[in-house]
Order: sequence, then C-alpha cells, then structure tokens
Amino acid sequence: MTSQDPTTTPSPTPAERTARQREVVDALSACVPPDALLWHAEDTTPYECDGLTAYRQRPLVVCLPETEAQVQAVLRACHRLGVPVVARGAGTGLSGGALPHAMGVTLSLARFNRILEVNPHSRTARVQCGVRNLAISEAAAQYGLYYAPDPSSQIACTIGGNVAENSGGVHCLKYGLTVHNVLAVRGYTMEGEPATFGSAALDAPGLDLLAAVIGSEGMLAVALEVTVRLTPKPQLARCIMASFDDVRRAGDAVAAVIAAGIIPAGLEMMDKPMTAAVEDFVKAGYDLDAEAILLCESDGTPEEVEEEIARMSEVLRGAGATQIAVSESEEERLRFWSGRKNAFPASGRISPDYMCMDSTIPRKRLADILLAIQEMEKKYRLRCCNVFHAGDGNLHPLILFDANDPDELRRCEAFGADILETSVAMGGTVTGEHGVGVEKLSSMCAQFTADENAQMLALKDAFDPAGLLNPGKAIPTLQRCIADGKMLVRGGRLPFAGLERF
Repeated sequence: MTSQDPTTTPSPTPAERTARQREVVDALSACVPPDALLWHAEDTTPYECDGLTAYRQRPLVVCLPETEAQVQAVLRACHRLGVPVVARGAGTGLSGGALPHAMGVTLSLARFNRILEVNPHSRTARVQCGVRNLAISEAAAQYGLYYAPDPSSQIACTIGGNVAENSGGVHCLKYGLTVHNVLAVRGYTMEGEPATFGSAALDAPGLDLLAAVIGSEGMLAVALEVTVRLTPKPQLARCIMASFDDVRRAGDAVAAVIAAGIIPAGLEMMDKPMTAAVEDFVKAGYDLDAEAILLCESDGTPEEVEEEIARMSEVLRGAGATQIAVSESEEERLRFWSGRKNAFPASGRISPDYMCMDSTIPRKRLADILLAIQEMEKKYRLRCCNVFHAGDGNLHPLILFDANDPDELRRCEAFGADILETSVAMGGTVTGEHGVGVEKLSSMCAQFTADENAQMLALKDAFDPAGLLNPGKAIPTLQRCIADGKMLVRGGRLPFAGLERF
C-alpha cells in the first residue's frame, strides 16, 4: 500500500458510508467486546472534536479497547481494510490533532489508565498512556518526587497526549518539555507491530527515534505505555509577581532575567486583558492597572531560593517593574499561579468561543509580537487576551469570537494565521507545544519549504506506508491559503470530507 492523500478521496454517499461502517463494525467486533464499539450518531458525537471546537466531524466508528491485544487486533483489522485510525486521549488538545476522520476509526485509549510502577530508586514511573498528567505526581508524592512537565490542563490531559504534542507547562523553562522527561515509549505501528522507542537506560541502541515519536501527533505509532523521569520535589518554592506599566518593559525584563544567568523555575507573562479576565475568575490579587504582569518562580533549598528571589527582584526593578510582590507562603504562591493556570476557562467566561494559538518567538521579540497583536485586533475587529510562557518565548494568544457567526470565525482564522506568520517572520515557529493538527496546516507552508515538508512526509511514510494513522494532519499535502474572505484549498477541498466548521 502507498501513502494516501485524504484530500483526493471523494466524499462517500450516505449509502457508501453506511456500508463501510457495517464492514468496519463487523471486523472490529471480532477484536473487542460489544460495549467497546460505538457507531450510532448519538454515541459518536461526543468524540467529534478535541479542545479546538471550531472544527467538528463525527467518526465512522469509535473503539474503546482495554488490553494491548485488543489494540493490536484493531490496528491489524483497520490496516487490512485500509481504514484510517485516529488515536485519542482525553481530548484536551487545542489544534485539532484528535479530530476524527469521517471514514475512520477513533481509537479511544481512555481505559489505559493504570500506573504500572513508580520506582523511587531510579526516579522513574511506568504508566499507561491514558494516565492523567497530574496523577503521576500524585502517585510519586509519597517518595518526595513529581513529574515536572505541567501543562495547564494537567488535571485532565493524559501522558499519551503529552507525548503526541510534546507538551510543556509553566515550569518547562527549568525542567524541560515532555521530550526531556520521557525515557521510553512503547506501542504499536499501524500494521499492529510492537515497537519500543528509547529505554530506561541513559541511551538506547540504534537511531534516536524516541525524539521523533514525541511530538509526532499520533502519526507514526500508537503509544500505549510511557516511562517518565521523576524529579525530586524542591524543599521550597516562592513566586514573584511583578507589574509593568508598559509591555515593552515587561518583555525586556524577561530577557534581562535570562541574561543575568538566572533560570527561574517558571517565568510567565500576561497582558492587561488576560489579567482582568483571570482576576475576575479566581481573585488572585493581580494588579489590574498593569499593562503586563510577570510571574517568576524560584525553587530549591531555602538558601538558594532566598538568593535567587533577591537577584530576580533586583533585575525586575532595574527593568522598570512598578510593583513587586513575593509569596510568603505556599498558599499565596499557589494563588499567584491560580490565575495563570485558569487563563483558558477565564477566557471562556467572557466570550462564547476562543481560539488559543501557539507559536514561539525569540524572547527579545516578546514586546514586538504583543504590539503587533494589538494592531491585528483592530485589523480583524476581534479581542485577544495574551498569556505567554515568557521564559522560552512560547505564546498563547486567545482570540475571542462567536462561532455562531461565520464571519467572525473567518476573521478569527485569519487573525490566528497572521499571528503564526508574524511569529515566523520574527525568527520563531508556528507551534511550541499544541501541535499542528488541522489548525496550522496553512502556516506550516509559511515556515517550511516544499523540500522540508517532503522530508517530514518521508519519515511518516517510513513508519506508516499506508498513510492510515491520523492522515491529513501536521504535514500539509496541499498549499492552503486564506483569500477573498474564505479558507481555500488549492484543489478546492478541505482535507477532511464532511468536515463541519462552526
């Protein structure tokens, strides 16, 4: 079999879809129990999108296996029938990476939710892919350990999804992204062949394919088990909340902290609209007059924290901070962070819908991108709240819009594409941790050449020659553009037959 381009596949008729659905259900009924298959519209609708709700599509069939043997059998059956498979975790992704295929199977891995081993001696944990991010730290807490990557959705997102997107979090500046904290991934290829990437040792023989699988958005293999590195819990953590009356001063302050040789445990930035939204939601005590707020955390021994807090405070004052508050208790530190951790739900309270973008830029361009986004708000006539992983230049602008208004959705898409392309022009990238999914296919062509995209597609072909694992995402097979007020595809079709845009 050769790679399939889903954009060239004609839309099936209702009769063809029904016949194909029956064929797939019959085949999978031999692989999993009856209660592990869903195909009626009312049962598959909850799976029609992930956290990017602007794009929705019901899958042909949803399969919920609970053993590795069942997963292997399902993959082999789908491969034999040429049926696309989209693996899904908790559905918290924000780029449409788990958007179903209209003629495919959504492979829900929610039942793989067991922590298999916590080893305090090697400081590792071996967990199934459906284990929640936060649950790993909860299980390791009795040994004074925790799992460092902490995306804002950590209460719900799964480690399998974190691996797919190479997730970060507010503490990724000091402790790294998922790729820096995962030792091994075990799962199956589309053909149902077992595969292990990495190892519990310091190195693994052969090619370093672990780094290729992490962040591959479910396009290369289905991950079922992950071995993660655990980190000793610091004795103490304190957080500085610094206010700035100018976004450029705040951006320059971020660069100044890093230039001073300080690597904070966390270094986050919120602009004034975002601060207002979260303060109304969680009452964190933020300065509502500030144009931007920085949260700078230090952790370690009490002596290390005291020294680093003093150094950071000095740098922030020198950079023009108008107010500085330092947490005096763990309760106050968590309160400072509560606003940042609740930025997304807070935005949901002030707008019917929002689209959370995700790009990276050099730290020195933080103020430039913020000012550019302010001009885009006027251009596209939409509001935008901004929250940044400022320490590593990862942006999360939240564009507020009403999905019930087609024109607002169109302007929101154009706004988001403008942010991504501006980020690339400033020396950045189109994604930091949310992935490409369906959201950023057009923008991939702004960052990568046709030859570079072809190289990525060749890697995909090496793992999945049939092109059945999460097809049509992450690597653009057609140049898409926004023109004349519409999302267009050269060739005239969106990548997924029957895709609904709200």
